[in-house]
Amino acid sequence: MTKSDTALRRWTRPAARDGQVLQITRWVARVIIPFLAAAVVILYGLPDQTARYFAWTIRPEMTPIVMGAGYGAGVYFFYRVSTADEWHTVAPVFLGITTFTWLMAIATVLHWENFNHSHFAFDLWVFLYAVTPVLIPAIWALNRRTDPGELIGGDPRLPRAVRVLGGGIGAIVTVGAVVLFAVPELMIGVWPWTVSPFTARILAGWFGLFGVVNSVVVLDPRWSGARILIQSEMLGFTLVLIGVVRVWANFDPSSVLTWGVVGGMTLYLIAILLLYVWMETR
Repeated sequence: MTKSDTALRRWTRPAARDGQVLQITRWVARVIIPFLAAAVVILYGLPDQTARYFAWTIRPEMTPIVMGAGYGAGVYFFYRVSTADEWHTVAPVFLGITTFTWLMAIATVLHWENFNHSHFAFDLWVFLYAVTPVLIPAIWALNRRTDPGELIGGDPRLPRAVRVLGGGIGAIVTVGAVVLFAVPELMIGVWPWTVSPFTARILAGWFGLFGVVNSVVVLDPRWSGARILIQSEMLGFTLVLIGVVRVWANFDPSSVLTWGVVGGMTLYLIAILLLYVWMETR
C-alpha cells in the first residue's frame, strides 16, 4: 500500500466506532465556508444589487435576504463542523442540507433561462449545486460509520414533548416545502412579498432544509445533538427578522399571511431561545 493510500484511509476511515468527526468532513466544511460567506455578503449585505453581483437578478429584496440569512447560518454551522469532536452533534443537519442541495439543483435545471450565464457567480452557483448534492450525502454516509449505534454520554435529554412537537412541525414544513416546490404557483399571489415560480422554489428549498433537520433531530434525545442546530437556527431567524425591518416596504401589511409569517418566525425564535436557555442551565 502506498503512502497516499495510507493517508486516504486515515482521512476517510474511522479507526473505531468512536463517534468522531473525520478529517475529510472537517476539510469539506472549511472549503464550503468561503462560498457561503461570499453569498452572505452579496445577498444579505447588498440585496438590491443581485443583478450586478449574483448569478441571477432577484426581486424584491426580501428573497435574497432570506437566502443570505440562511447562508449566514450555514457559515456558522460548517465552522462548528470543522471544529466539532463528536459526529452526532452535527449529523442531523447534513440530511437537511442534502435535501436543500437537491432542490437547488433541480430548480437550477428547471429555471436555467433565469440565470445570467455570462456572470462569474453563475459558474460558482452551477459548480456548487452540481457537486454538493453528491458530496454532502457522501460525507454523511462516510462519517456515519463512526457512529457507535447507541446513545452514550450523560448530557441532558430533550423532553419527549419538545421532541414530538419539533418533529411534528418539521414534518409539516417538509411536506409543505415539497408541495410548494412542485407547485410554486400556490405561493404566487398570496405570499407576503412578491415571488416568481423560480424564487418560490428557492424559498421552498429553504423550508425543506428547516423541515428535515427538525424532523431528524428528534431521533436523538441528547441535547448535544440539537445544540448546534438550534444555535444555527437562532442566528438564521434573527438575521431574517432584521431583514424584515430593513425591507418592510416589500411586504403587504394588509395581508393576514404577512403577519402570520412574520409572527410565526418571531414566536419560533422566542421558543427556541427559551428552550436553549433552559437546556443550557439544567
